Amino acid sequence: MCGKIPFVMEYSPVEKDNIRNVAIIAHVDHGKTTLVDAFMKQTHLFRDNEEEMNQSQILDFGELEREKGITIKAKNISVRYKGYKINIIDTPGHADFGGEVERTLNMADSCLLLVDAKEGPMPQTKFVLKKALELGLKPILIINKIDKKLANIKRTLNKVQDLFLALATNTEQLDFSIFYAISREGKIFKEIPEGDLTLPNTVKGDVTPILDEIINNTPHPKGDIEKPFQMQVTSLEYDPHLGRYLIGKINRGKVTLDQPVVLLSKREENEVKIQGRIRGLFTKEGMKWIPINEAYAGEIIALAGIDSTIIGATVCDLNNPEILPEISITPPSVRVKFQANTSPFVGKEGKFVTEKQLAQRLEQEKNLNISLSITNNGTNSYFVSGRGELQLAILIEQLRREGYEFQLSKPEVILQEIDGTVCEPIEELTIDAPEIYMSTITQEVSDRKGELINIENEGGQTRFTYKILTRNLIGLHRILMNSTKGEAIINSYIFDYIPYIEQSPLFRKGVIISTETGTSLGYALTTIQERGKLFIGSSVEVYEGMIIGINNDESDIEVNPCRARHKTNVRMSHAEVTIVSLKSTIPLTIEYALSFINDDELIEVTPKNIRLRKKLLTETQRVWAKRKNLTEYAKQQLENVR
Repeated sequence: MCGKIPFVMEYSPVEKDNIRNVAIIAHVDHGKTTLVDAFMKQTHLFRDNEEEMNQSQILDFGELEREKGITIKAKNISVRYKGYKINIIDTPGHADFGGEVERTLNMADSCLLLVDAKEGPMPQTKFVLKKALELGLKPILIINKIDKKLANIKRTLNKVQDLFLALATNTEQLDFSIFYAISREGKIFKEIPEGDLTLPNTVKGDVTPILDEIINNTPHPKGDIEKPFQMQVTSLEYDPHLGRYLIGKINRGKVTLDQPVVLLSKREENEVKIQGRIRGLFTKEGMKWIPINEAYAGEIIALAGIDSTIIGATVCDLNNPEILPEISITPPSVRVKFQANTSPFVGKEGKFVTEKQLAQRLEQEKNLNISLSITNNGTNSYFVSGRGELQLAILIEQLRREGYEFQLSKPEVILQEIDGTVCEPIEELTIDAPEIYMSTITQEVSDRKGELINIENEGGQTRFTYKILTRNLIGLHRILMNSTKGEAIINSYIFDYIPYIEQSPLFRKGVIISTETGTSLGYALTTIQERGKLFIGSSVEVYEGMIIGINNDESDIEVNPCRARHKTNVRMSHAEVTIVSLKSTIPLTIEYALSFINDDELIEVTPKNIRLRKKLLTETQRVWAKRKNLTEYAKQQLENVR
């Protein structure tokens, strides 16, 4: 390990001038969490024999974060360097979790912008940099992964400079420091090192150049220590002994243990005022919260003793109750309706199955996650709105693993009224893929009415940039990943709202529907699989109205997957013997299900299974509903003629 710096065993108070609050921002997979690993290891937060020294993505300790390889929740640590305390905030890179970035940037005074030397600025790079510059954070550019074979440092730097010119709010923001990094080796350089960087460990280095830059050329926190205490809650954690921690940066003043305070919040028309006393006061030392007796403006702290789950609330001196503006979060663009499970299998696989239990859990999530909008639909259902399919899928998977059973409707785009006009979101879509898939990608996106803005080709790789409506983007990621054999890199972000225009729905094939309740049999499925692709295999519990596959054409078909071979006393001839040979099934994931279903279908989610079903389970119900819809349509047409 290069350049280890002695670590501090016990907490010692730090003056505001010796504190630096730095956020690390970037597009997904550009190396943020890997760089934080290097900071922690090289400042020796761990002993040489601790297991963290051999781990990667140390801060991504959540089960879903590990599985998906992405940061979902923003996290902060602190390191000590040359008498300074540097609070480092690791933010998510995926656009769907942009709300996490927006709320945690309020705790920072400067930021490290990481950009992949090969990929260059990506959609989320624009989003996070725009937010950082709007908040007035001082940026430092780190061009990362300079050891990649196709890294083009000069081109990447030129594109980042163009991005700063487009987004800067003042001329001072155009004067930023530039560093170069190989974060997986824990090395950062002020100048581009010489030699073949594609060979591992060919150059020496460590992270000290960027640490020196942070303490010498980034601002210390603002805030008058002499004024009354005030802090905005930006995050929550839970301790089994002291209860809930309210986390944030002290905006001004001083706070002490056992001090009386008041929590204030105003969301829409609801005002909250909670008085309490600080029973626990903590600050981050490394990865751990350690108890302290007092803290001053500029420090990131955790408070215990205030019973609240409201992100964005203000905690302040009891005698000076002044509320801070609510944290500004970009509005969500997609929503899904959550309901208690109503299928014939309700209660068989889940621990929490009632409407009340689901409502309580969603209300809890409403307070914990301000980037999600959760509203009661008034009919024992909730609309959960987020930035995209992935953010919603993460919440669904979390509830599922906690033991909840529920059902979901088809995702729908959220319309906004702007200057009296109904508008819908439009996104910039970027696709990187080998050039052999050019015609495939062009065809798929044009089918969804995407407008090509730019196309670049370099080293056998092609980058497509499109403008596409959010409603036409739903499900496209899955289709492109399948058609490019997983080689495409797909990213998007909302950049504007345009007037809503009616469009015919996107084409989807029909589905195969079970007419029986029971256990699927290989004998029946052998015949059914010739009609399309199946979601289920043999020996699977099914019910009437459950969707078990995709038809080969656009109409729905109904089948009996439980049909057994007819038994007789007559011995079968050799020609009558059927060998059961089932094809591979389509794996049902939450992301796939959300992008697949139609308006008349639902997703049933349980801890053990994901199932698709029709809203109306019996054939008779569906026939009558169709006739009713046709009658209402005919009446409407008649009224239009009159």
